[in-house]
Amino acid sequence: MRILVTGNQGYLGSVMVPVLQAAGHDVVGYDTGLFADSVLGAAPTDPPTIRKDIRDVQPSDLEGFEAVIHLAALSNDPLGALEPQITHDINHHASVRLAKAAKEAGVRRFLYASTCSVYGAAGADAVKEDSPMRPVTPYAESKVRVEGDVHDLADAEFEPVFLRNATAFGASPRLRADIVLNNLVGHAVLSGRVLVLSDGTPWRPLVHAKDIAEAFSRCLTAPRDAVHAKAFNVGTEANNATVAQIAQEAQRAVPGSTLDITGETGSDPRSYRVDFGAIRAALPGYDASWSIADGARELAAAYRSAPLTRDGFDGDFVRLKVLQRKQEAGLLDAGFRLR
Repeated sequence: MRILVTGNQGYLGSVMVPVLQAAGHDVVGYDTGLFADSVLGAAPTDPPTIRKDIRDVQPSDLEGFEAVIHLAALSNDPLGALEPQITHDINHHASVRLAKAAKEAGVRRFLYASTCSVYGAAGADAVKEDSPMRPVTPYAESKVRVEGDVHDLADAEFEPVFLRNATAFGASPRLRADIVLNNLVGHAVLSGRVLVLSDGTPWRPLVHAKDIAEAFSRCLTAPRDAVHAKAFNVGTEANNATVAQIAQEAQRAVPGSTLDITGETGSDPRSYRVDFGAIRAALPGYDASWSIADGARELAAAYRSAPLTRDGFDGDFVRLKVLQRKQEAGLLDAGFRLR
């Protein structure tokens, strides 16, 4: 199958492309290259890549593809809170533009990387795909809007699928240090201290980047009736954990490190546990197999072997810092467009 992957030079894309290629697919990327240099260790080998802003996509860019995997986004909550309008322009409006262009170009299957954070402050019960969505950030709100708008495009010839990923973790050639487990293990390796500023009580569902990649790969070839116009939580119930429990696994992965939960920022309203039964039912044989403990050990080993530096951890692998540096250097305009 010939597949276009947007955001192929990002954290998830750099893990997903080799999985798709190993499954026999012909992969082409679509990426501005904003984070292409955020490399930890050996640089990955990228597929042929269209260098273009997702806001400028045209149907002609998508001709000849059987499927599109849409990963590209401004992808964290601090960035979304800082620039909510740009977040909606890129994450919402450009994503819907992409889906419409794909449909016009004759692309049949459209896999959209959504997020479990659409559930927001969900309460004590494990949320399922039909649970109310209560987004509490511009990032999560943009994902909810895309799901609704793209769902309306579904018909006999256009098959959107919405994959609501749990919070990702794990090593990637293009690291992100601004997601919870990756961040906590990085602190432990660099400083010998696992630092949690909240009270540690909020629940988070976690999933390894490779398990996300496998879910997308299986959705590409799943029978139409199993996935058409459906949303799936991507992860495993075994990785529903409190921030304190996640921090404990980070500490265990770095012997000799200490754990400090300060509570200075209080409790985070984003707290939710997730039910992942639907994706296992739709994709027989699929199960997210990486535990938080396995991922913490993998990260610690990757950080030591690269090796991870303080400058990289605080700057090169933090999405907001990368964009701010590029703006200061005159490489990006106020709307995060390359000059």
